[in-house]
Amino acid sequence: MAQVQRMSRLMVKTLRDDPADAETLSHKLLVRAGYVRRNAAGIWTWLPLGKKVLDNISRVVREEMDGIGAQEVLLPALLPKEAYEASGRWEEYGDLLFRLKDRKGADYLLGPTHEEIFTQTVKDQCTSYKDLPVMLYQIQVKYRDEARPRSGVLRGREFHMKDSYSFDTTDEGLAESYALHRAAYQKIFARLGLDYRIVSAVSGAMGGSASEEFLAPAAAGEDTFVDCPACDYAANTEAVTFSAEAVAAAYDGSEHGPVEELDTPNTPTIETLADHLGVPASATLKNLLVKVDGEIVAVGIPGDREVDLGKLGEHLAPAVVELVTAEDFVGRPDLVRGYVGPQGLEKVRYIADPRVAAGTAWITGANKPDTHAKNVVAGRDFEVDDYLDVVVVEEGDPCPNCGTGLKLDRAIEIGHIFQLGRKYADTFQLDVLGQQGKPVRVTMGSYGIGVSRAVAALAEQSADDKGLCWPAEIAPADVHVVAAGKALQTELAVEVAEKLGAAGLRVLVDERPGVSPGVKFTDAELIGVPKILVAGRRSAEGVVELKDRRTGEREELTVDEAIARLTA
Repeated sequence: MAQVQRMSRLMVKTLRDDPADAETLSHKLLVRAGYVRRNAAGIWTWLPLGKKVLDNISRVVREEMDGIGAQEVLLPALLPKEAYEASGRWEEYGDLLFRLKDRKGADYLLGPTHEEIFTQTVKDQCTSYKDLPVMLYQIQVKYRDEARPRSGVLRGREFHMKDSYSFDTTDEGLAESYALHRAAYQKIFARLGLDYRIVSAVSGAMGGSASEEFLAPAAAGEDTFVDCPACDYAANTEAVTFSAEAVAAAYDGSEHGPVEELDTPNTPTIETLADHLGVPASATLKNLLVKVDGEIVAVGIPGDREVDLGKLGEHLAPAVVELVTAEDFVGRPDLVRGYVGPQGLEKVRYIADPRVAAGTAWITGANKPDTHAKNVVAGRDFEVDDYLDVVVVEEGDPCPNCGTGLKLDRAIEIGHIFQLGRKYADTFQLDVLGQQGKPVRVTMGSYGIGVSRAVAALAEQSADDKGLCWPAEIAPADVHVVAAGKALQTELAVEVAEKLGAAGLRVLVDERPGVSPGVKFTDAELIGVPKILVAGRRSAEGVVELKDRRTGEREELTVDEAIARLTA
C-alpha cells in the first residue's frame, strides 16, 4: 500500500532560527524542523512528523515487549487518591503530583507512574499461582509537575512512557522476569540506534532493591554517571559505593599526637580554616548538621568534599532529611555554629563517610567559638555510629571494582528497571493461592522507558550541524524525494515517490510549488530522513541523485536503479 506524504499538504512549518528559549540541541531542532510545538511550560503538541517518530518508537517497544510475553493494557491517567495514600506516595511525591478534586470534593491525581493501580488490577484478576507469572505493560501519557520543565520534550510535565510490571510467586521468578526485561531493553535501544550504558542505580520513590538505569550519553543529559576505563563498572553517581575497608587498608598505621586545640578566629568555613592554618582542605573534617525526621544528626566528610544530599536521603529513606536552620542551634550550647567537631557531641548521632575511617586524624571544630582542634582521631577521640557513602563523586575517585580512577559523563535517562519485591504487594495484600493451598505473597518488578524522552535522546545523539538525522527504524519516512525546480522535475519526483510508496516504502515528497530548490534542500537536511532522492538537472534523462543524509555520500542513478537500491 502506498505511503506517500506530499509536503504541499503536510502541516509543517520549518524555522531558520533557533527558538529564543531553547538551550539543548534537541529542543532547537525538533521545533525548527516542525516536529513539536510548545503550548505551555513542559506541555507540547506532537505535530505530524513528530507523531510519526513517536509512534515508530512505540512500535519498536511494543514488538519487543510482546516478544517476551508481556501483555498490553491501558490504565486510566486520572486516579483516585486512596491507592497512593495507601502506598505513602501521595505524600512522598510532594509537589510533583498534579492533584485535583471532582465536583463532589473527592481527591484525584494525574498518574506519574502506576505501581499501585497495576497491583490492584492483578489482585482483582489473579487469584491462583496458576495465573502467574504475568507481565503487563502500557504506553501512556504520564504527568509530573516539574518545578522547572526545560529542554523541550526532554523534561516535560506531560510525557509519554512505557511502564511494565511483572508479578511472580518467587524471588527466582522475579529474577527471570527482570532478566527478560533487561534483554528486551537492550534489543529496543539497539533497534532505535541509541548509544547507551547500563548502570547501577538507586530506586528512589519507586522503592525496591535491585535497580539499573539505561543512560544515553549526551551533553544535554541531566544525569551524571561514572564509567571505569579499566573494567565494566558503571553506575549513577548516587549508586557509587566506597568502603571503609578500602581506607583502612590504605592507612599506614602511624601514631598521632594528642588532641590539641587551636585558636582560629573568624574561621567558620573550611575555606577560611584551611587558609588560616595553611593546610589543604583535605586535612580538615567537615561536619554537616541535618535533621532526620526532626532529630539532629551530624555527617562527617573530608573537608575537600561535598555531601550528596540525594545519596544521604537514599540511605536514610523513608526518613525525611533536611538541613538545619539557625533556630535549631537555640538551646543547644554543644552545637557551636561553624565550629562543630565529632568529639564530645551530646546526644547526636554521628554518620561518617568511609573516608573518615578508624585511625585517620583530622583538624575539626572544637565545639567552642573561634576554636578548632587537630589530631582528632576517628576511633580514638570519637566514634562513628554509621558509615555511609555520602560524598559527591568526583572524577578520579577509585573504581569500587578495580581501584582505577573513574570518569564522569553526562547522560539522558531513557530506561529504568527495578526489582520492587513485595513493597506494593504488602501494601495491597496481593496474595494468590499457592501450590500447597496456602496464600503466597506476590513479588513484583517495575520497568520504564521514556518514549517521548527517547525522541529527544536520539535527536541529541544523531543530529549534525545541518539538522536532525534519524536512524532508519524510527525516521518519519524512509526516503525524502525532492523536486528541484521546474515542472519536469516535479513530475518525475511525484512519479518516483508513488513507485516507492507502492513498493512499501514510507515516502515524503517535496513538490511544493513556488519554493526554491535551496529551501527544499535545507528542509530535507533539517527534517533528517535517512535517504534523500533529488529529481534535478538530469531529470529529462531519467537520472536522479541519491544522497545518504548521515554520510553525505551522493550517487547519480537511473530511476529504476534508485528504486531497486531503496527497496532492496
